[in-house]
Amino acid sequence: MVRNTLASQITAEIRALILDGAFPAGSQLNEFALATQFDVSRGPVREAFQRLIQEGLLRSEPHRGVFVPDLGTSDIVDIYFTRKSLEIAAIRRVMAGPERRRLSQELQGLTNEMAERLAKGEWREIADLDLHYHLRIVEEARSERLSRSYRTLQAETRLCLRIMMAGYRQNRALIEEHERLAAFIGQGDPRDVEEEMDTHFGDPVRILARAKAALRDHPIGVSAPAGGGD
Repeated sequence: MVRNTLASQITAEIRALILDGAFPAGSQLNEFALATQFDVSRGPVREAFQRLIQEGLLRSEPHRGVFVPDLGTSDIVDIYFTRKSLEIAAIRRVMAGPERRRLSQELQGLTNEMAERLAKGEWREIADLDLHYHLRIVEEARSERLSRSYRTLQAETRLCLRIMMAGYRQNRALIEEHERLAAFIGQGDPRDVEEEMDTHFGDPVRILARAKAALRDHPIGVSAPAGGGD
């Protein structure tokens, strides 16, 4: 139990470092260096690596080591395609149910929190709220299998959002999109909601290009404290 708890703690620490940008895309993680940094044996770090590989936040390359995935355009397009497919399936059931107005109010509350975070430039928190917003739509469909499928995308989605958020810097476009979608869910025609959902996901290639340009001008993240090497 102690070993499992320690591995869970180390997993959470490394996950946070990846999502904060401390380990940039493509960087290699060093098992020994991280064990030294966290003052633990290599076992919990190795177990953390395996958990994060399963989540999609790390990838293992035979005879080379463990790396943070460098999501390319095709990866991000596929993540967006899969998310949109699952969320549209969920929204069809939500719009036919009795709780759509309550959900709309809940989503508007999350959007208000996003706006507060935007004023402070807290992009990691905005990404977390964005993920929770869309997860609530899927959960409201009350399909165990649909929710399970969606959760398998969560880690990759968070990694994706960390990149894509840069494309929304210094404007309210992201907030306005979520406000509009929440309003449509509460009052709109089901067909209009699907169209709005399609618009909401937009063109990931264009957003990615905008995000990369923003990151070139205003890099985020810091140097990895224990990456590189075998």
